[in-house]
Parts: sequence; structure tokens; C-alpha cells
Amino acid sequence: MKTILLLSAKEVREGLRNRWVIAATGLLAALALTLVFLGSAPAGTVGASALDVVVISLASLTIFVVPLIALLISHDAIVGEIERGTMTLLLSYPVRRRQVLLGKFLGHLAILAFATCVGYGLAALALVATDMGIGGQSWTAFAMMTASSVLLGAVFVAIGYLVSALARDRGTAAGIAIGIWLVFVVIYDMALLGILVADQGHHVSGGALNALLLFNPTDAYRILNLSGSTEIAAASGMAGSVQSVALAPAALIAALVAWVAGPMALAALAFSRREL
Repeated sequence: MKTILLLSAKEVREGLRNRWVIAATGLLAALALTLVFLGSAPAGTVGASALDVVVISLASLTIFVVPLIALLISHDAIVGEIERGTMTLLLSYPVRRRQVLLGKFLGHLAILAFATCVGYGLAALALVATDMGIGGQSWTAFAMMTASSVLLGAVFVAIGYLVSALARDRGTAAGIAIGIWLVFVVIYDMALLGILVADQGHHVSGGALNALLLFNPTDAYRILNLSGSTEIAAASGMAGSVQSVALAPAALIAALVAWVAGPMALAALAFSRREL
């Protein structure tokens, strides 16, 4: 365990040196604060609190930004060090490949968690400073959104590690990572919507729809944050859609955890078989 923590600390130091921590934190904070000051204006017209509207806006933002940041910091974690020759040096010490993989993963996850919590935390402080009388249920939804955003980031860090363990060079890894981001964030939902419109409810049952949603971690994240509060679902205009999806929060969280464990297990297998 000590070795894993040392490797994690090494990744955090490298993230600080490469300005990844500062850049990711600054980006998320800037976008979150912008949504706080510009996105809470319609709260009175939709009957939701300012924080409910911010949770909806930040959840939508997270789906696009956090997976991209996660893939950018993780896609060359393995192949990049192999190309630079530092992986051979690292493995010359008494350390196992799985320890290297897990240590690097925890380090990158720490960077992403810090950026997310600080960035979104500044948005929460801005709302507190405005003294809008926000209720406890809204703060619970905000805490759930922040925690699940870190979990979504962990999913795409794990996917990035799988790409890095399989790719033969950094350029290929970068291209695959961007392609994966486009598929999960943009193309998958467009294709699913097209299927549902064409099907008109004849063949795609509710159970099949639930399964299709769980195949995309961003959809699981979206439903998790919309189903946590009736007010949030109503304010987002998706109350009917959320009610039609029979997925409990526990099942959605379990799906996201599986999306972390599965790619990491495959990455460990690919890395163990890879020649340096």
C-alpha cells in the first residue's frame, strides 16, 4: 500500500509541474461560477431554488467537461512513459505492474477530485454569499452531484488507462481517447434517440431501455442526478423521462462503479502482457 501511495503522490507532483491541477481547477471553477451567476436567474419562474437550477446546469456541464479532462490526463499514462523510457526505469525497482497502474490511477483521480470539489465548491460558496435561503434537500442534491461527478471522472480515467495500455504510441492513444469522448458524450445519445423515435415503442421495452442507458456512464450519471430530487427533475423539464426509467440510485451508482472496475481490470491485464 505504501508503494501505491508513493506512486500516487508522484503523479500528483507531476500534475502540479505540468499545470494540470491548476488548469483543470481553474476551468471548472470559472464555468461553475459563470453558471451560478447567469444560470440561477430563471429559478423563480420554474419554481425551483437557485441551487436546483445550478445542479441541473453543472450536471450538464460535467457530462461534457469532466470526461474530456479525465481522458486528457490519463490517455498517455502508460504508453507515454513507455515511449519516454521511464516505465522501464520504474519497473526496475521492486514494484509490480499492478501497483504502478493503481498508484497512477489514484494520483490522477486525486487531481480530478481536487479540481471538481474546489471548482464546484467555489460555486456553492458564491450561492451561500448571496443568501438565497436554500433548503437542505437542494444541498443534498448538490453534494450528490459533486460526488457523482468525481465518480464519472474515475470512469473515464479508467477508460483512459485501458486505451493507454493497448495503444502503441501516444498519438494513437490521443485519437482513440477523443473518439471515445465523442461516442459516449455525443453520438451514443443521438443514436439512442433515433432508435427510440423510429421504434415508436413497438420493440424497445422499458427493460431494454434501462440496459441501453446503463451502457453509457454519462447517461447513468445524468439520471442519477435528475432522479435525486423531484424539484430538480421538474425544473430540468425531464420529470416524465426520469419517472419512465426504472433505475434506482443504487443501481446507477453500481453501474458507474462497474464502469471503473471493468476498464481497470482490462487495463491491468493488457499492461501485464505488454512488452516494454
